[in-house]
Amino acid sequence: MPTNFNLNGQQATTEADPNSPLLWVIRDELGLKGTKFGCGKAACGACTLHVDGKAVRSCSYPVKFIEGKEVTTIEGLGTPDNLHPVQQAWKEEIVPQCGYCQPGFMMATAAMLKEIPEPTDEDIDNNIVNVCRCGTYYRMRKAIHRASQLSK
Repeated sequence: MPTNFNLNGQQATTEADPNSPLLWVIRDELGLKGTKFGCGKAACGACTLHVDGKAVRSCSYPVKFIEGKEVTTIEGLGTPDNLHPVQQAWKEEIVPQCGYCQPGFMMATAAMLKEIPEPTDEDIDNNIVNVCRCGTYYRMRKAIHRASQLSK
């Protein structure tokens, strides 16, 4: 049975098993490689994307829950000519080291800034719980505050 949804502003359909993780539909079927596989247990956040504007760990989010919904991946957050404030801040603060986990962090941050436009350090600590093996947390914190300023 087909599942219909909106992906980065475009209609999309998948015939994937309804219990398949959304991550694999996005990466393998639809070819968008920005959303990463990290742990497969919804613990690290490398696979974070948005479903109806909310941050979701796509490695454990079944496709059956996206019927009729808006899914946004890192590829749909901004464009090369018009970066999202979070992407711009990540660039300005030179956040990535290896970069593998960064799309998930940016997606989690973009969702948080919709709810908390001017986050404190405590807000960031309580809401951005993804894992970065390179330890770029200090630069990410600066970028999150910068993105908050850019979003005004």
